Amino acid sequence: MEPIDYGIIGMIALAVMIALGVRIFVASGIVGFCGLWALKGFDRAVGIAGHIPYSDTTNYALSVLPLFILIGHLAHHAGIVHGAYRCARAWLGWLPGGLGVATVFAAAGFAAVSGASTATAAVFARIALPELLRHKYHPSIASALVAAGGTLASLIPPSAIMVVYGIITETSIGGLLLAGFIPGAISALVYSGAILVRFMVNPSLGAPSGGATWHERITTLPEIVPIVFVIGAVLGGMYTGWATPTEVGALGAFIIFVMALARGMLTGKGLMHSLVDTAKLSVMIFSIIWGVLIFVRFLAFAGVSGAFSAWIAAIGVSPYLVLLFVIALYIVLGMFMDGIGMLLLTLPVISPVMTSLGFDPIWFGIIVVKMVEVGLLTPPVGLNCYVVAGVRPDIPLQQIFRGVWPFVIADLLCVALFVAFPGIVTFLPRLVMAG
Repeated sequence: MEPIDYGIIGMIALAVMIALGVRIFVASGIVGFCGLWALKGFDRAVGIAGHIPYSDTTNYALSVLPLFILIGHLAHHAGIVHGAYRCARAWLGWLPGGLGVATVFAAAGFAAVSGASTATAAVFARIALPELLRHKYHPSIASALVAAGGTLASLIPPSAIMVVYGIITETSIGGLLLAGFIPGAISALVYSGAILVRFMVNPSLGAPSGGATWHERITTLPEIVPIVFVIGAVLGGMYTGWATPTEVGALGAFIIFVMALARGMLTGKGLMHSLVDTAKLSVMIFSIIWGVLIFVRFLAFAGVSGAFSAWIAAIGVSPYLVLLFVIALYIVLGMFMDGIGMLLLTLPVISPVMTSLGFDPIWFGIIVVKMVEVGLLTPPVGLNCYVVAGVRPDIPLQQIFRGVWPFVIADLLCVALFVAFPGIVTFLPRLVMAG
């Protein structure tokens, strides 16, 4: 057999193993090693697979991942998310669907210190969902709001999924994080617009939380100071070139830690949970990265991406038709796979093709992350919906899935906007590079 044949068989084998429920890092590592064995022999395969976990993951840039995860866990255990929600509710609760809009903006604020969509959904299922139900929001609407708000953590920096994308495609992590800020803010605004329109058309979907006095609003502003400082540190540090992504991650964690201590919001038990949870999630993600990198090396030796790129060039279709096909592929895959699984299965082949067609890899990364957000909501495997249902088993999963479709449509509208106006995504990274 030709090397390309081994590559195709390997991709099919990986898809089957993931569909059967095999852990991603196990499936990708086994398929990658067996593929290397078939192409290069056993001794060479052992050498390559044994060297990758050290050589590729001791990269300094990857240290940003546990630091960003630590920021989110410290913010959660220090109760900072409660303050963000109180502030958003005080300022926005009077609008039609105002409590839902407040939930979206508070989730966006927490996303700026979290980086994990499922964690954001779980936190707001405990904090915001009871308040939404207390104000007579329909359970389907309320739970869908929380699930959709959680997806913003995939896009708004710091984002763990963006770091994984950058590792797989060897794209600038700093550029990706900068690129995600404006699209993340636009996504939150589009979500909020969808909520406002729905509640203006049908006010019976949920009652406003009532107007807060200006004194009450102003007194809630100090609650969001830690989040503002972290956003300023992350974006300001990378925008000015004063700090690397890893350094701003360390600075953000330090800011949250000091402010939580100063305000008496972080207990010893909370700190211990933050560190342990960070270690667990970091080990899980790094294990996946090890397996992914072995699989990617196998595909490189098999020449899969090069052959696919040559085939696309030979048939001469429009690059935007290829992009439309890729978006449709991610919609289908998102119904059955988690975000990292989607990236693992597709990016080693698709990313080189899209780059060869002239698409900016940073811009394409944001499009991919948006499609991961769609996958977090769509049945039958919309992870954020499962997370919300796990926290609130009294709300049937089917109800949550029925309520998320306006947000799925909003996500697809955002994707169309970013395709039509790619400068929305590339503005900040190019501004930094030009400086």
